[in-house]
Amino acid sequence: MSLPMTGRRVAIVAGTRTPFARSGTILRDAPGVVLARHAARELLYRTELDGSLVDEVVMGQVVPSVLTPNVAREVSLLPQFPRTIPAYTLNRACASAAQAITNAADQIRLGHADVILAGGVESLSDIPVLHSRRFSRLLVDASKAKTLGQRLGIFAQVRPRDLVPVTPAIAEPSTGESMGQSAEKMAKENGIAREAQDRLALQSHVRAAAGTADRRLTAEIAPWFGGKAGDEVVTSDNGIRSDTSLEQLAKLRPVFDRAYGTVTAGNSSPLTDGAAVVLLMSEERARSLGYEPLAFLRSYSVAAVDPGWQLLMGPAYAVPKALERAGISWGDLGLVEIHEAFAAQVLSNAQAWGSSLWAERLGLPGPVGDVDWDRTNVMGGSIAIGHPFGATGARIVTTLANEMRRRDVQFGLISICAQGGMGSALVLERT
Repeated sequence: MSLPMTGRRVAIVAGTRTPFARSGTILRDAPGVVLARHAARELLYRTELDGSLVDEVVMGQVVPSVLTPNVAREVSLLPQFPRTIPAYTLNRACASAAQAITNAADQIRLGHADVILAGGVESLSDIPVLHSRRFSRLLVDASKAKTLGQRLGIFAQVRPRDLVPVTPAIAEPSTGESMGQSAEKMAKENGIAREAQDRLALQSHVRAAAGTADRRLTAEIAPWFGGKAGDEVVTSDNGIRSDTSLEQLAKLRPVFDRAYGTVTAGNSSPLTDGAAVVLLMSEERARSLGYEPLAFLRSYSVAAVDPGWQLLMGPAYAVPKALERAGISWGDLGLVEIHEAFAAQVLSNAQAWGSSLWAERLGLPGPVGDVDWDRTNVMGGSIAIGHPFGATGARIVTTLANEMRRRDVQFGLISICAQGGMGSALVLERT
């Protein structure tokens, strides 16, 4: 659906995030709820917003904790908020935070809310490890046993194979293929060369390193105080490699097809921990409170493809819909942010947007447009910065809105691929 150009507009007021860290590193001991609350607390502090003005909290999370399955509600229970703020957590895979933001925008546009905190979180260092179905059943039976003898008899049925842990897989339930395997297939079917993938990965690291050095990226980050004494201060993302090169990337072996593949750890986004939140308001409320919006949400679109086909091509369908709903064309865009799950995925979608054959498939009069890399992912992307599944959408919205203000750009586009064959696109505007 589109957000009308007249009437009640949804303002992006500010955004904040934690550092994004490779899983198992500096944020490994922090559960997702702690990361989410940290980002939200800092956002309230920086904006000097009275927590009682927040109408709702919406968060995305892909691999929730069994202990805190509704992480949004735990955020809304921060001391800075009244305890009466409703909150919910959603899952649209890698587009979860983007979905949280568009859900919030709909509520504001409809007049059901004026101020909403929306974002997402992921802690892939703290994923739930499950028991086998049989062992779980035995544990339940043992909990219901009335005597010690009955309980021991049940535990006597346990076999070594029952104790093998079951961890969540980053794979399609419908096909069994991992996202990396799907990216490899896309690279082959779309003719995306290894060198092109590595060049995109290098660009991501070089630009992210520059954005960190000049503080455009670190300005979005709520410093993290780690270590046993809280004296290890982290103010930047730890996946950015300022010293990498094409030669180093070329030495990495393919991961998903070792004999003939082109997708490597170097041209893929890493498993990442982190949280990001965005403050959304109606334009009227923002201005009455003295906030100057960074940007407004002009339109959005979601799409889906058959997961057994090219899993990460959803943006090829979502982007032209979002542009149409915004009433603009590709040529009107001043900045573009494409989520870099894999370089092969980014280049496959970029190829589709510039293709006459794809335009015919989509029923369009001509190609959507050619990607101008001087205006695209200007501070790098997920390959370098990292990709906490549930948080990435909010990180990209914050980064794009800030850069649109710095460059005085009127229109910006966000493209996100997601598990399940889904794609999400958002158009931001400044007026």
